[in-house]
Amino acid sequence: MRLTCPLCGERDRREFYYYGAEDYLHRPSEGAPLSEWDSYLHLRDNVAGVVRDLWYHEAGCAQWLVVTRNTVTHEISGVELVAERAK
Repeated sequence: MRLTCPLCGERDRREFYYYGAEDYLHRPSEGAPLSEWDSYLHLRDNVAGVVRDLWYHEAGCAQWLVVTRNTVTHEISGVELVAERAK
């Protein structure tokens, strides 16, 4: 699988570290019940279809990316910088 980093261009997947689903960016608030933290840390959906995941370009520009991909066809339909989304 190849990912196209917005800063470095097309690269092999082995340059990146897969971190998990995009919702990992939306952590429970301080003082949230333990059940919310448990779900946040341990429960993940195993979606068959389009997902948005966090990837870290470890062997490249050291940027966090949101990758939109299809888990069935392995098609990558988008890559964007997390830093750009925060603006």
